[in-house]
Amino acid sequence: MQWNTLFKKEMMEIWRNKKLIWVPLVMILLAIMDPISNYYMPLIMEAVGGLPDGAVFELPDFAPAEVVMMSLSQFSTLGVLIIVLISMGTIAGERKSGISELILVKPVSYSNYITAKWAALLILVWVSFILGMLASWYYINILYGSLSFGDFLLISCFYGLWLAFVVTLSIFYNSMIKTPGLVAFLTILTIMVMKGVTQVFNHLLEWSPNNLSNYIFEMLLTESIPSNLVGTAIVTIIMSIILLILSTVIFKSKELAQ
Repeated sequence: MQWNTLFKKEMMEIWRNKKLIWVPLVMILLAIMDPISNYYMPLIMEAVGGLPDGAVFELPDFAPAEVVMMSLSQFSTLGVLIIVLISMGTIAGERKSGISELILVKPVSYSNYITAKWAALLILVWVSFILGMLASWYYINILYGSLSFGDFLLISCFYGLWLAFVVTLSIFYNSMIKTPGLVAFLTILTIMVMKGVTQVFNHLLEWSPNNLSNYIFEMLLTESIPSNLVGTAIVTIIMSIILLILSTVIFKSKELAQ
């Protein structure tokens, strides 16, 4: 009952801040930007004056699998940045302003407080992501060829785990730090360091969460789910659970120490 009350409070806050409107719209824009712009690039070039005499501008014929990876690439960069920005003050902002102290004065469970915020934020991110991917899937099928709905569901499920990891990482730093800007910096820095380490030691870190996109592309090419994709998905879930548990433990210790 307590968790439901906290969760409803978070969802109401998300609605009041219009995040349920503008975040999905931004995600949809990111998802369809590359598929549409690449398809209509020749027309765009002609509209702005064309090319100099003798110059040739030819785009390759993109397969649906390649185009959907363009959308995922946008989510991996700008999409992650947006998630970090909307989540950086989820707990840190309330701790800095003293709102969390007012809430926790009552007999509120620390785990309920953390997980309710995590769940509300995760629903916002997942809904926005799925709407964006639906828009991308629609335009891909119209402009580039058939991408089955089954593939769309698999892409959404597996890549959604990466976005869940990003959300959980942000919550983890929220539980440690009271400065939202520092939370955003550390979250992005951690993701960048993970990416660099994964690239350098890829032979040892085959199941790193950063490899999810690569294995999703392999899945689309081979039309089967690679074992590495399943392993990476399991590792990503485990890491997210560990971070969520640590978030509760760290937040509780810091609040009790005050």
